Amino acid sequence: MRVTSRTKTVAFVIILGVCLVGISVVLNVGWILNWRAVVLRVLGIIFFGVIIAGVALNTIFLIREIRRNEQQDSFLNAVTHELKTPITSIRLYLETLEKRPVEEKQRHDFYRVMLQDTDRLLGTVEQVLKAGEVRHGRGPKSWQELDFSAMVQEAVELARIRHALPEEALSFGAEPPRGITVLGDAVELRTVAANLLENALKYSGSDRRIVVDVAALDLDKVSLSIRDNGIGIPRSELKRIFNRFYRVRSRATDNVKGTGLGLFIVRSIVRRHGGDISAESYGEGKGSTFRIRLPRVYHV
Repeated sequence: MRVTSRTKTVAFVIILGVCLVGISVVLNVGWILNWRAVVLRVLGIIFFGVIIAGVALNTIFLIREIRRNEQQDSFLNAVTHELKTPITSIRLYLETLEKRPVEEKQRHDFYRVMLQDTDRLLGTVEQVLKAGEVRHGRGPKSWQELDFSAMVQEAVELARIRHALPEEALSFGAEPPRGITVLGDAVELRTVAANLLENALKYSGSDRRIVVDVAALDLDKVSLSIRDNGIGIPRSELKRIFNRFYRVRSRATDNVKGTGLGLFIVRSIVRRHGGDISAESYGEGKGSTFRIRLPRVYHV
């Protein structure tokens, strides 16, 4: 049976704890027997320092394991819901079509809903697979020069069609400049734009006003910012939201479904392309802004 790195880490912490207990026993016995040798005193001080450091490391490890387990439990619950709901819906419509005659218009409505549910299923599966791929750095590095502005415009149009949005709900702050070129994987960078847009739409509620901006910061950098008027993000959570499985916990997000992988995938792809990502928010209920910066290919 193959031993995972996590199992090795747990075994190391257990062995460390046993060793620390043994050292503590030796020191206590030594002091009880009233050993006065200088060597033992020096060793006692050293071992005591090691014990303190070991206890601190052990505590940190346990806290991280508790948080990791909580995040993984949340992820499993989210994925289970994301898979179960569309499957249940598809099964219900199929049973209806099988057991009784349905009018042609209603039949087409059933087909449309089932296709939407299969898209939701496929999206969840692809997100989980993509998270594993970017985490382990798999996949060929087939990069090419891409028109960044055109790619973002395509992503915006696709999001409008998919969610049946009016132009004012999802718009550009200014016309994207032409001739902005980046070097990268077309599929991965489209995933970045799509995930950021989906995230903004998901957390904006019914009154959606999302503004997208593409800009050339200088000759070497290009930026994409997506600003929404949604539920916002507490300041204490801004650095954690890009962690794998992590989701902000608040009353406003209780009814928002997700796997906690979208922003993790975005950050991993952006970093792989030599860029960075940041999030800004003035607090809950005040919206948020996500901004990525990527190296630009500049031709004289």
